Amino acid sequence: MEETRNQQQAEKMEMEKGYLYWLLQLPWMGAVTLLKLYKVFGSYECVYYIEETDWKKAGVLEERKWKEILKWRPYVSRCLEELQSLDQKNIHFIPFWDERYPKRLLQLYDFPAGLFLKGKLPDSSAPTAAVIGARNCTNYGRQTAAYMARTLAEQGIVIVSGLARGADGAAHQGALEGGGKTLAVLGSGIDICYPKENYPLYRKLETEGAILSEYPLSCPPRACNFPMRNRIISGLSDVILVTEAREKSGTLITVSLGLEQGKEIFALPGRITDPLSAGCNRLLREGANPLLSPDDVLEYFSMAYDKMLRVHEKNENGLAKKEKMVYSCLDLHPRSLEEIVMKSGLSIGECMDILIKLEYQGYILQTSYQYYGKKL
Repeated sequence: MEETRNQQQAEKMEMEKGYLYWLLQLPWMGAVTLLKLYKVFGSYECVYYIEETDWKKAGVLEERKWKEILKWRPYVSRCLEELQSLDQKNIHFIPFWDERYPKRLLQLYDFPAGLFLKGKLPDSSAPTAAVIGARNCTNYGRQTAAYMARTLAEQGIVIVSGLARGADGAAHQGALEGGGKTLAVLGSGIDICYPKENYPLYRKLETEGAILSEYPLSCPPRACNFPMRNRIISGLSDVILVTEAREKSGTLITVSLGLEQGKEIFALPGRITDPLSAGCNRLLREGANPLLSPDDVLEYFSMAYDKMLRVHEKNENGLAKKEKMVYSCLDLHPRSLEEIVMKSGLSIGECMDILIKLEYQGYILQTSYQYYGKKL
């Protein structure tokens, strides 16, 4: 008898999930509206069956919108079939009442009613850190994002970011290199990788990490989606690390949302003349924690960590004299070949040979044509 009741309850919740999936396909249907409908009518199944007179009495939506829902009813069968086929695409649809749904998000007043998932969500009890920054970040910003993410991931901290070009992609890549967990939140349907240049990383995250989106399949990466996406990034995170940001940027939207959610903010200090450091420097002036080392974050999490971590020089013991000379002319901010020749006093030919060797050995990076910088 108990088994039969459990089976019936499971079937009922599966149908309820189907009605939520059906509503999500309406382009204007956002998180706040979905939660309001659930609160007023008690279930999404009721939303499907409610008639015009009851919509008028409820007054929960403007007439134009509830009439669109009525017109949308014939498509429920197609939506239910599509939902059933998601497993074949390795996509899971998780409603907010599912035990797999990230509990941190339930603290948001506008938490997503449903999430699309590729990969495997990390343990909900694991500490999490958002690592975010500018899309057009500098080499220094990119390397720092990767370094912070890699080192924190090695210590069991889940890295959350947005799979954007620049700092986000570097953070995900760093976490994977550290053998840790990383979670990407998209501003498009989960079946769309944006930007396309991150497709290899997207495929890695499908098997070695996790990808989340609140948007239905095939939803394009519209500009208006990303501020909404950012609340999920901050909501999933215990702390937010900002590597680079302009004075006004999408990165700072995530920070603002995080502050509203009571999250701890860490910002990487930068040169006062660098526009990409203006946002971080302002955050520091307003009370953010300086991000000088992964230790700063680990200390916040009260984790034991017995290594001194710093932005370190590569071990130069194995380098020949001229190689050391060229290497010492570089720092994390890329220098041109002309600058390196002037500083080292070597010929262009000698410098080029040494730079190629140092790059091959993993000591330096060529960030653009004939511009070189040290590698963390």
